Amino acid sequence: MPRGALPFKYEEEHCPSGATALGGLPVYLDLARVLGLARSVSEHVSARGGSQGWTDAQMVLSLVLLQLAGGECVDDPRQLESDDGFRRVLLRVESDLMRLTRAERRRLELRWRKERKRAVPSPSSVFRFLDAFQVDESGREVGKAWIPEPPHALRGLRLVNRDLIAALDARSPQRVATLDQDATLVEVHKEQAFHCYKGYKAYQPTNVYWAEHDVVLHSEFRDGNVPAALGNLPVLKEALEYLPAGVEKVLFRADTAAYEWDLLLYMARGSHSRFGKIEFSVSVDITREFRAAVAKVAKEDWKPLMRSGKKGLEPTGHEYAEVCFVPEQLGRSEQNPELRYVAIRRLLGDGDQSRLSGSEQLALPFPTEQMDGTWYKLHGIVTNRLSLPADELIHWHHARCGKSEEAHAVMKEDLAGGRLPSGGFGQNAAWWAIMILAFNLNSAMKRLVLGGEHRNIRLKTLRFQFICLAGRVIEHARELIVRLSKAHPRFDLLIDARRRLLMLDGAT
Repeated sequence: MPRGALPFKYEEEHCPSGATALGGLPVYLDLARVLGLARSVSEHVSARGGSQGWTDAQMVLSLVLLQLAGGECVDDPRQLESDDGFRRVLLRVESDLMRLTRAERRRLELRWRKERKRAVPSPSSVFRFLDAFQVDESGREVGKAWIPEPPHALRGLRLVNRDLIAALDARSPQRVATLDQDATLVEVHKEQAFHCYKGYKAYQPTNVYWAEHDVVLHSEFRDGNVPAALGNLPVLKEALEYLPAGVEKVLFRADTAAYEWDLLLYMARGSHSRFGKIEFSVSVDITREFRAAVAKVAKEDWKPLMRSGKKGLEPTGHEYAEVCFVPEQLGRSEQNPELRYVAIRRLLGDGDQSRLSGSEQLALPFPTEQMDGTWYKLHGIVTNRLSLPADELIHWHHARCGKSEEAHAVMKEDLAGGRLPSGGFGQNAAWWAIMILAFNLNSAMKRLVLGGEHRNIRLKTLRFQFICLAGRVIEHARELIVRLSKAHPRFDLLIDARRRLLMLDGAT
């Protein structure tokens, strides 16, 4: 091809070269094998009927790898298949990846009537696979909050996620699980979707994020018209069942969507048979009764909220105070547990101060309250952590807004959670569940294998630095070799990662 505006040109490579743009992705195959991902899919997911074609494990692993590589839609397996080098690796290691016995390898070969040439399923095969997760939508209608019972295949994907997290925890045990429960909106333009509270069409999954491991413990896929404040207790109960056996204590954080009395009292009373009392902090609905209680707080009882900075303690601009508040739901019985309320306020700027006259305060997207003639932004927290100093409680509660909300961004922007493939509810729920597996596999890679500075980087950065490495796949002396440039700054990191994975595999 002739040169363009700049002095270079493109030429087609005529011979099969084994070139790959995904030189770092095979390390995720190593990790999937160490953590038993394919075996777990084979055990729990039965979406593929019959004895021919792609297995459930092949389908799920292909879609996980697709999302890690940057694929966003059902047509993108074509791009993964066109990467000749990675295709060769996947075909060569597949049986070892799935830990197949000799008899199982033979049965896998017999699933194909003709010689198999593809390494990953075609888009049409993926669509047929997702169709197996279809749910009965007879109860789904506009204006009705509908949360369906997940079909057997979708529940199987949740069990796969449970096994994946258990395998991670076995190699990096945690005795405490801090769970952040929150919903996120996934905007879509599909005719079958419903409008969310922000006015656009969306789905609204509710996620339970485990902070210590940086994983999504559980996710319930929902329509966009289902209120975030509906049915949070069943979501938490199911998430608790997925915690590994070594976890001894559970902490819980959430925004106002979780300010539901069945949920709060369940945790405060210690109703769970395994974990007993769950310590929590939940943002408070700013009701008229709560405002009245805050208004009674003396001026001298408000304290400045400080945070640690480079030069020691620094002011945040917020003030906090303990609030004597007993809501009606607690006052009905002396047997109810003791809860504690903390109010946080922030002085509004001069511009907002001048706007807050009469009905103009409705223009601000947050609760406000006038105290001593001055307007403040008002926030509240309810907790059963009675002995923790209020400022430490506030900082602990606000930590939820960092990592768990970043996790939502990774799900929808770095992975394919923001590009749902179908108009069918069950198909989209399956796509979302597979995205969760990709998210957690990447978290395991950062925590168990890469470590150090890589623990806190986003997937899109890791994809640029580690996954998308140019290389060439060759076969020599019956060995498959992924050849990379030794001059690449990430070459040593990749070699160290494989050593650590070998050690993890030998420790099982």
